[in-house]
Amino acid sequence: MRALLLAALLAASGGRAGASEIPGAVIVLEAAPGTPGSDPAGAPPRFVLLKDGQVFVGGTSLVEAGRLERSEAQALAKRSAALRKLPGIGAPLAFGGASDRVVRLSVLEGDPLEIVATGDPARAPAVLTPLTTFLDELEHFRHPTLRPYAPASYALSVREAKLAGGCRAWGFPVPLAEALAGRRTVAALDATSWPTGALPASVCVDERRYSVTLRPLLPGEHP
Repeated sequence: MRALLLAALLAASGGRAGASEIPGAVIVLEAAPGTPGSDPAGAPPRFVLLKDGQVFVGGTSLVEAGRLERSEAQALAKRSAALRKLPGIGAPLAFGGASDRVVRLSVLEGDPLEIVATGDPARAPAVLTPLTTFLDELEHFRHPTLRPYAPASYALSVREAKLAGGCRAWGFPVPLAEALAGRRTVAALDATSWPTGALPASVCVDERRYSVTLRPLLPGEHP
């Protein structure tokens, strides 16, 4: 189960080894959504801090954007850099308890650091408290400047699957065969009326049924 969840989290972020294709990213936190029926392939990052202080906070489907003061951004970057000193931080971490919760934290300034952790942070050893506290703050991050973010484009993902309920006709300019071969970018206008983020839509083509997700893309990001 843990391997499957980790694979799902990797799928949510394009299967990448890091989050460096978000231009200017300093800190990126990714976590599989817990909403019933959600698909990690469409989940936006839970938290992103850019070098210019811009910040993005993602939920199951929607994203908010804001901007931190320089001192606020520097404080977060300093705390993330300090995590490198924790014992065993370079290897996958198991906090304890059920491993049905997977998070990945990417620290991209200086020597890049990627932390993949499973389990309940409350069960983690005391030596990892700086990490678990930081993860909790990022997952529940709020700031007075946050406003709804309207993405210019989405990452379209398709896989053959039968979802509960009815289904739609294929309605994207990208041919279905191309979308099945790998993620494709579609304009926001083409995603109008479709569920976005980790909320999948069911599509019927001939006798086959497909699960479709549309992950909001951040400025300059490519799927």
